[in-house]
Amino acid sequence: MSAIAWTAALSLAAWLWLLLGQGLFWRTDMRLPPRRDPDEWPSVCVVVPARDEAAVLPASLPSLLAQDYPGRAEIFLVDDGSSDGTGELARELARRHGGLPLTVATPGEPAPGWTGKLWAVRHGIGLARARDPEYLLLTDADIAHAPDSLRELVAAAGTGGFDVVSQMARLRVESRWERLVVPAFVYFFAQLYPFRRIALKGARTAAAAGGCVLLRTETAERARIPDAIRHAVIDDVALARAVKQSGGHIWLGLAERVDSVRPCPRLHDLWRMVSRSAYAQLRHNPLVLAGTVAGLTLVYMVPPLAVVAGPVGGNVAAAVAGGLAWLVMTGTYVPMLRYYRQPLWLAPLLPFTAFLYLLMTVDSAVQHCRGRGAAWKGRTYARPDAVPDEG
Repeated sequence: MSAIAWTAALSLAAWLWLLLGQGLFWRTDMRLPPRRDPDEWPSVCVVVPARDEAAVLPASLPSLLAQDYPGRAEIFLVDDGSSDGTGELARELARRHGGLPLTVATPGEPAPGWTGKLWAVRHGIGLARARDPEYLLLTDADIAHAPDSLRELVAAAGTGGFDVVSQMARLRVESRWERLVVPAFVYFFAQLYPFRRIALKGARTAAAAGGCVLLRTETAERARIPDAIRHAVIDDVALARAVKQSGGHIWLGLAERVDSVRPCPRLHDLWRMVSRSAYAQLRHNPLVLAGTVAGLTLVYMVPPLAVVAGPVGGNVAAAVAGGLAWLVMTGTYVPMLRYYRQPLWLAPLLPFTAFLYLLMTVDSAVQHCRGRGAAWKGRTYARPDAVPDEG
């Protein structure tokens, strides 16, 4: 066998392992687990960090204000130094729509070693603790919730004995680029953090989706959330790891009626969303970056290349192995496209989308080397080992 045939065979072997040995990551049936209403509904405080979110707040905040929750609940929106009137708009929306009580607060500029979002979350949790809630719902300013979202999250946490119940909000898929890139983003996330493994007690795999995280207050205190993760750029995964390290039990799945209302219609918008944190995901390690590029190339690029190059060079084995690998890849992507209600002809294009993600990841490393890594809304964050330790 030629080198290209062996490489295609290796890619096929990788896909067979991913299909059967990576926690069935490709299945999209991980929805809220079975739940029953408690005899007495616990109190909940909702913490919403917001920085320059006036454009999306009218589509998201009213859904929180309108939560049909039988217990005591209130909202703390923390305006993280916005320049677009986010805080005043939030107050106006509360006056207009009514519903759950809303407090709008401003924490000031982040202390050294803190990301802006986690500094805002810290301030919001501090305000919430004065109400002594049993649960905290951490949700982003661009997330819209169905009226029974809080009720369902709390019931699921109580029934399953979970310390964290997190739902990955359904992201917007309206533009051409969103259709191409967004379902793949969730697919890759599930491949890296298989949801079924996260839910297993004792399993090391830990992740959450930052747009919707219901967290027991006592668990937050035990895991020192958010102080223990104050410098994390990928804060949701860091939160989940801290909770698991403290002995907590986590559930993560796909949402049915929790949606992101943030538009990312252009490739530039999606590129920035991914590249700002991709290198942080690789722990700012050049060797891990090289391994990631090699892995993406082997798993996603080699199959279509072998299908094309095999017949040209008269290499039937390469074409067959590459074709089978591409077929498995395509089949595992179909459930995610169905979840996002997208046409299935997008499935064979996954190698192209993976190539875009490869370029975004490399660009993330380049921007980091230029001192512009992890930049978001006017702030640039250093790698964790470069920030001061508060002891």
